Amino acid sequence: MTADRDDRATGRSTRSVAVLCTVGLTPRLLHHMPNVRAIGEHGFTAALDTVFPAVTATVQASLTTGLLPRDHGAVANGWYFRDHGEVHMWRQHNALVRGEKVWHAARAHDAGHTAAYLCWWWAMGAEVDTVLTPRPVYRYDGRKQPDCYTVPATLRNELRSRQGDFPLFSYWGPGAGIDSTRWIVGAARHVVHRRRPDLSFVYVPHLDYDLQRFGPDSEQAVQAARDADAALGPLLDDLRERGTAVVALSEYGVTPVSRPIDINRELRRAGLLHVFTQRGMEYLDPHTSQAFAVADHQAAHVYVADSADVPRVRDVLKGVEGLDEVWDRTEQAAYGIDHPNAGELVAVARPDAWFTYYYWLDDDRAPDFARGVEIHRKPGYDPAELFFDPTDRLVKARAALTLLRKKAGMRAPMTVVPLDPSCVRGSHGRLPDSDRDAPMLLCSDPAQERPRYHAADVKELILRLHGYA
Repeated sequence: MTADRDDRATGRSTRSVAVLCTVGLTPRLLHHMPNVRAIGEHGFTAALDTVFPAVTATVQASLTTGLLPRDHGAVANGWYFRDHGEVHMWRQHNALVRGEKVWHAARAHDAGHTAAYLCWWWAMGAEVDTVLTPRPVYRYDGRKQPDCYTVPATLRNELRSRQGDFPLFSYWGPGAGIDSTRWIVGAARHVVHRRRPDLSFVYVPHLDYDLQRFGPDSEQAVQAARDADAALGPLLDDLRERGTAVVALSEYGVTPVSRPIDINRELRRAGLLHVFTQRGMEYLDPHTSQAFAVADHQAAHVYVADSADVPRVRDVLKGVEGLDEVWDRTEQAAYGIDHPNAGELVAVARPDAWFTYYYWLDDDRAPDFARGVEIHRKPGYDPAELFFDPTDRLVKARAALTLLRKKAGMRAPMTVVPLDPSCVRGSHGRLPDSDRDAPMLLCSDPAQERPRYHAADVKELILRLHGYA
């Protein structure tokens, strides 16, 4: 079979393309993934030079626009929105990403071009034909129920009838595992079969979990690679049968880490970061702080209220153990991150370290959301959300009871996340020191072979695979 779409009106023929974001895929894991490896064996395998910071929202914005963060504006998974006076993590509106997206460019060549955007970030409002993204229902009484958002809206019901509810609790949190990847792959197969998009983006999250939990050299990481590869097998068979050109790539590689850096606590001890207290709990106060950091894996945007304080803040940061570099606007320009959304300073961790968002000095005064899976309220990324608190012997039993209470319609906060982040064994964000730990790109079309690609080159690669460039 062939996936070429003959357009009788224009005389054009479009070859379908699928882009699989296999998060965390590196050369060290490819050996354990025969289905993914076969893509490169029939086509080619290349090193992929990523952008800084090497995190999901930033890299995916560069993959779809062909731009660096200085141009598309997605400088991290979240940042300080100065016009709102708030830190927002994991926003989803596609309009936050500036620049022409690859589906816009494709339609300039073929007005009938169709695209499906399945669990990639920046999905809300994306001007594509098919959208699937996790979207819990936040009830007025505080309950959070698993669900998803789709375009067209009827797709949600199709997927639920075939596969059940979106498995939110296996997509992120202490229970994150292979079930979410299997659900997404099943959804992708359904979309490819029923809607036949010319361009499909499919997110494959599974490798991310155990690589961060146990490190990329662990037995668990190897098993995760095998499980993700097995889950992808049926989809890859479908794409091969359709004659679809396949690109499998990763946004970043996960490297071993052994020490967290409490960058906000250091700023607080220096008198630069301020908090306010409610009901015995402390909350970051960005309005009165002279400086604070939005931590995101191995990168941190440091926002400084008064430019006159930048030298002092930089001096404080240079003395923080585990911190590798501190960039001002001039140095940010060398890495393509000099955008108004970025902090006045950008901190980069050493290869074996990563940044926490923690700003309290006493765990008894931590906000209640610190012990839960709460990606939107925390002013920074928290990989400890992948763990049950190891100091609580009954934590899993309590979590199961809480889940039952939620299903019964009762308010029941899931306070299971540890406040000791030393359990984290893998991280990413800084640019890789070697290709072994770097992201990679595999493509089924040998005609496009190069030894290296840059993340900003992928947009053009997709257009060439379609036959538009």
